[in-house]
Amino acid sequence: MKRKPIYFSNVRSRNLASEHPGNYFVPIVERAKHSVISIETRDRSAARQSDFLFSFLFPQTEQASSRTKSFGTGFIVHPNGYILTSEHVIHNAEQINVRLYSGEQRTAKVVWSDEKRDLAVLQIQSRRSLPPLPIGSSADSKVGEFVLSIGNPMGLEHTVTKGIISAKNRPVRISDKLYEDIIQTDCAINPGNSGGPLINMNGEVIGMNAFIIKNNQGLGFAVGIDAIKERAGRFLVR
Repeated sequence: MKRKPIYFSNVRSRNLASEHPGNYFVPIVERAKHSVISIETRDRSAARQSDFLFSFLFPQTEQASSRTKSFGTGFIVHPNGYILTSEHVIHNAEQINVRLYSGEQRTAKVVWSDEKRDLAVLQIQSRRSLPPLPIGSSADSKVGEFVLSIGNPMGLEHTVTKGIISAKNRPVRISDKLYEDIIQTDCAINPGNSGGPLINMNGEVIGMNAFIIKNNQGLGFAVGIDAIKERAGRFLVR
């Protein structure tokens, strides 16, 4: 019996690898990415100080005369254009520009800040409602559970990393800032991640990335969202 020839098609398979059920991070990122904001500031002064051991998540800055340009991250917490970020990201800012996932650029203003707790809320104007990230609970999170970080490290927008919660409830004081309800994670976070969300497997924000330990890998720290709710809750959709 004569065999039929085998023909190989160049048509791409409809079963994309990204749709494999084992890629459970993909749908979480697809939902969350539209709510994460890249922040670029033009600062009044060139020098930003950080503690010897702990380092705020600043990237290398571009310096021009006495001013610098810095990068950070934020995320939408209300359809009316409210964005949560770290206060140290915008502390010396003369101008704050943000870029949405769509590529749209806006000028932001600070509507609330708490320098001691390192929290800030920005607002941008938009003709349409903006998609807020769902807010979870840091108290309900457990050591060992998977988490995702989305941010703007070194100006590389919408970088996604994954890890686990390594420890919880570590109070930390850096200079004049007091951090409570701290979540330690081994997500790869770098300068520029400050103000970005820490997201659980339900796609909910459980923390906001804040600082790292210098010259160490796998040690990142985020402010638990429950501590943020206590102080900035009126700006958050829950």
